[in-house]
Parts: sequence; C-alpha cells; structure tokens
Amino acid sequence: MFTPYRATVCCQIIEQKIVAIIRLKQQADVAPLLDSLVEAGITVLEITSNTPGFEQEIKSARARHQHILVGAGTITNIELAKKAINAGAQFIVTPNTNKRIVLLAHQHNLPVLMGALTPTDIANAIEYNADIIKVFPAGSMGIGYFKALKGPFDSANLMPVGGINLDNVDQWFNAGACAVAISSDFSKVIKNQDDKHALIQLVHDYLANIPTG
Repeated sequence: MFTPYRATVCCQIIEQKIVAIIRLKQQADVAPLLDSLVEAGITVLEITSNTPGFEQEIKSARARHQHILVGAGTITNIELAKKAINAGAQFIVTPNTNKRIVLLAHQHNLPVLMGALTPTDIANAIEYNADIIKVFPAGSMGIGYFKALKGPFDSANLMPVGGINLDNVDQWFNAGACAVAISSDFSKVIKNQDDKHALIQLVHDYLANIPTG
C-alpha cells in the first residue's frame, strides 16, 4: 500500500532533485558537513551505513534539522535496514536489489530508493514495489545507457547515482532522471571556514544547473 507519508517523502525527493550522500571515515566530521550542506540549501541527505556512527548521526541530524529529510544509505541487508529504521531514517537507500528490505521498510511506512543496474534488476525492483529506482553505478555505464533504460522503463522513477558531477548533471536530467544523488563532491571534511564556503558555493553551482519545476 502506497501510504501518504511515503508518497510525500518521494515527492519531496523528486521535487528537490538532489540527494546529498554523506560517506565519511570519521564520525566527528559528519555534523559539520551535514550542517554546511543544509545551510547551502540541501534538504535531502543520506548518511551511509559505512560511515562510523551512522545511526547516531541520523538521530542527531533529525533533531537539529527538522525541516529536511535524512535517510540511510548503503543498506545492503535486513540487519542494516533494522538499524536504520530504529535510528529514525526517513527513507532507505540500497546499492542492491533486495525484496526483504522493501517489505521491512514499507512495514514501517518508509520509502526505498533501491539500487539496480540491469534491465532485469530494474524489472525486479519495480515488482518489489521500490519507490524510486537508483541506477547504480550509473557513471560506469554512461548517460547513453541510462537514456536507453528510459525506453522500456519510461514510467519508472529512475535516479542515477555514481559519476554525477557539475559538468554533466544537466545531461542526466535531460536523459530522464527524476533526481540525482551526489557523493564525492559533497562528502568532504570541513576543517575551516574556507572549506565550508567552498562547499556552499559548489552546492549553489549544482542547484543552478538542475531543472526547475
């Protein structure tokens, strides 16, 4: 059952068009980065499960920034999904196609952005009722491949992840992306005000290159 809450979260992700992926090696670096991204105008973020203390950082981010969406990324199995749900994640992101994760997340009224790469993966994700399909790693296959996928799956919400950068972000949207997720450009350690200002400017540049409406 597609609940109003799940629908609202999915609509917000698609309306905002950019998901910032936070993947860091040190837990202490998460909050300064996340706060800077929010200050820059990002309203949808995912904290990956291989970031130390990801559960605590999800809880903390939700307490500090109640107007944004905070999800859990790199959820590869049911055990990680349970941890993410208990931490208060508002959506679940996987790199792989796993029916059990969808079933569990939907029991808790949470949408799933499910990883898929091949046409078979995507067809399975659709059958499993994934809310948004994360085409990953999209950059390894190229924009032409992604555009070809939109042929048979034109009604699916496909979100490319991997290989998205400032030079090509508009091309992914032109190819039919419903949203994109950015990792390497945004997962930076903020050591000082210069780092923060550089990141904020980069976010502004991305936001200026995505379609509106």
